[in-house]
Amino acid sequence: MRIVIAEDSALLREGLVRLLTDEGHDVVAVGTAIELVHETDRTTPDLVIVDVRMPPTHTTEGIDAARELKSRFPDLGVLVLSQYVEQHNAIELLTSGIGGVGYLLKDRVANVDAFLADIDRIASAGTAFDPEVVRQLFAQQRRTDPLASLTPRELDVLQLLAQGLTNAGIADRLSLSTSAVEKYINAIFAKLHLAKDPAHSQRVRAILIYLEQST
Repeated sequence: MRIVIAEDSALLREGLVRLLTDEGHDVVAVGTAIELVHETDRTTPDLVIVDVRMPPTHTTEGIDAARELKSRFPDLGVLVLSQYVEQHNAIELLTSGIGGVGYLLKDRVANVDAFLADIDRIASAGTAFDPEVVRQLFAQQRRTDPLASLTPRELDVLQLLAQGLTNAGIADRLSLSTSAVEKYINAIFAKLHLAKDPAHSQRVRAILIYLEQST
């Protein structure tokens, strides 16, 4: 089948290309969501594989492109890959009632046989959802605690945000680069569903949620 991969990690992107090419598929790989849309328009693939987060902001570019392409090309198979469970995006796919979609954690790719079976099923209008995605979505704690979807490192960053540290201060405290801190903060905003709003600071809203859950 014809497959377009949108993944900004060169290592994972090249690994997927080699794996799928060895299986006899015609594969094109791109590094941004915009390139994914353009390549899909140009080649009309059977399946696209896209990371939830893509440049330039690493928030929702990938999932937004997946939604756009699925709405424009209903028969297109769309597989979303994520580093971890993002509840809003996963729930939307799980409850959409449409076929030809999947949401898998990137760790799933390591199980080659299962991954290849998943993409075949998605391309054939079936669905594929990582067991860990389903487990977390239906765990009671995931339904009640808005911070439950954050990774331990993201919680560390949010805690330091609440203490009033700047991005540079957080980077210094956690021995991270400033760009890494920015990515963690963007991930926190996305997981807490804090869309950009000129009238309200995402940073302040995230801190308020953290303080509310911590009291």
